[in-house]
Amino acid sequence: MSSILTNASAMVALETLRGINMRMGQVQGEISTGKRVSSAKDNAAVFAIATVMESDVASFDKISDSLNLGNATVGVARAASEKVTELLTNMKSLVVSAQEDNVDRTKIQTDVTALKNQIDTIVNAAQFNGLNLLKGGGSIDILSSLDRASDGTVSASSINVNRVSLETSAETAGTSAVVAGTGLQVATGGGTIATTATETVTLTAGAIVEGYTLTIALEGQDITYVAKANETLNDVAVNMQALIEADQTLTANAWVVDITNVSDPSATNTVISITNTTAGGLTMTSSSFDGGTIGGGLNALSGLDVSTEVGAASALSAIDGLLSTAIDASTAFGSAQKRIEIQGDFVSSLMDSMKLGIGALVDADMEEASARLQSLQVQSQLGIQALSMANQAPQSLLALFR
Repeated sequence: MSSILTNASAMVALETLRGINMRMGQVQGEISTGKRVSSAKDNAAVFAIATVMESDVASFDKISDSLNLGNATVGVARAASEKVTELLTNMKSLVVSAQEDNVDRTKIQTDVTALKNQIDTIVNAAQFNGLNLLKGGGSIDILSSLDRASDGTVSASSINVNRVSLETSAETAGTSAVVAGTGLQVATGGGTIATTATETVTLTAGAIVEGYTLTIALEGQDITYVAKANETLNDVAVNMQALIEADQTLTANAWVVDITNVSDPSATNTVISITNTTAGGLTMTSSSFDGGTIGGGLNALSGLDVSTEVGAASALSAIDGLLSTAIDASTAFGSAQKRIEIQGDFVSSLMDSMKLGIGALVDADMEEASARLQSLQVQSQLGIQALSMANQAPQSLLALFR
């Protein structure tokens, strides 16, 4: 049956042409963007995975910058410590020469002092972007990786690099005193105190510097707190108290810790009082408050004097220790720099692998897309011809009314 109201052939041809044009638009989109999945509507699952991985690639790019900055900082410290080692080797030769009786020790001392001053210059200049690993204590963390768990949670990993002080002078920072109820002095040693006896750590006001370390050993367990930048004596005491009270390895309720701020005309003191409720061992040490100064790793250079026979002999016994300190610093920084370089290479390779993976998920096959486009263009032309023919079919009905 023919109808002038409904043209079924034209409707089929039109629907076919619409489908062809829709697919042609998709192929043209792939060619223009280079992606077969450019939005969530193309493939929601693949789009979600690719987006997460692209964000990780961007994050690893910043991690690469962090590693490069860390590598440069540690590299400066390594180069400086190696130069200090070289200067100390030269100084050792001078100290050995000073052991002779028929030499001018005063002139040798002048050369030793000049080398010491040169070491100071190198140590003070060994900074990168304001960060000097040869001064002070503590450590720095260099962001090295992002770890994504199977549940999607992300955590950051860092490479920890310890500072190694090669300073030749000591900085005044306060004093420490540890006094037991029985009068036992254990500021840099240890002892056993009786039940209910109290040990006190007195921190006298001074320049608390970043990296100051206070260690208290209770029942053989070392409890250490490292001061952060801009912390006060009270901050150090409060944080040490929290560490002791939170330590699960200590006998429950065996230690009572109190903090008291004491004012006097000359200084503000912070006192940590530790009371033993059961007989046990107690050791307290302070890496920075021993003797009221924060000593540099090469602090002994300040007192090195070969102008006398006694001084020359003393210098000979001290110089090897100083040289070992500088060598240890060089090897520590060298090892850290190697770790950073290896991690940097890995991050670079990881980023390349991730980009390849993302490309495999979302990139369009351009050869296939080109072939499909040409095929669809031909189909479109044929569809247009078919629609034209279908539209002309009702014209044949006119012959019936002539």
